[in-house]
Amino acid sequence: MNKIAKGTWVEIEQIVLTPEQRAPSLPEETRTTPYKMRVSGFLLADGELGQPARVRTIIGRELQGTLLTVNPSYSHSFGQTVLELLTIGTGEEA
Repeated sequence: MNKIAKGTWVEIEQIVLTPEQRAPSLPEETRTTPYKMRVSGFLLADGELGQPARVRTIIGRELQGTLLTVNPSYSHSFGQTVLELLTIGTGEEA
């Protein structure tokens, strides 16, 4: 396995609630899935992907979870540009 050096920016995953701990009133598909949290932080000791790891977040919290990603990035967007919205408040017409 490849060691990931202490101090590397990484993402971990932590199970917050197991399926047994989730509310019985949830839809079955949701209820039978673990509730997970993903957090980015600086690795506190050398680690390996898929193994337990501890991180320190930007605000100083220390958390433990399974090491998922090295140098995580954001992959979401706000979708395609809506041309009709570009001129709102400018006095121009689309």
